[in-house]
Amino acid sequence: LWNCSIGEEGCADLISALKKNPSQLEELVLSYNKVGDAGVKLLSALLEDPHCKLERL
Repeated sequence: LWNCSIGEEGCADLISALKKNPSQLEELVLSYNKVGDAGVKLLSALLEDPHCKLERL
């Protein structure tokens, strides 16, 4: 999702979607987005979820 204008609110929506529909996604590239500190914290917490296959941001 490189350079997709994702903001903090978009991060919350993305996390919700990933939790509802677990995938085999191991890496999520969010370069050139405006996720902010709150978005980074939310995404980092997702890495700790045992049901999430995501390993790298």
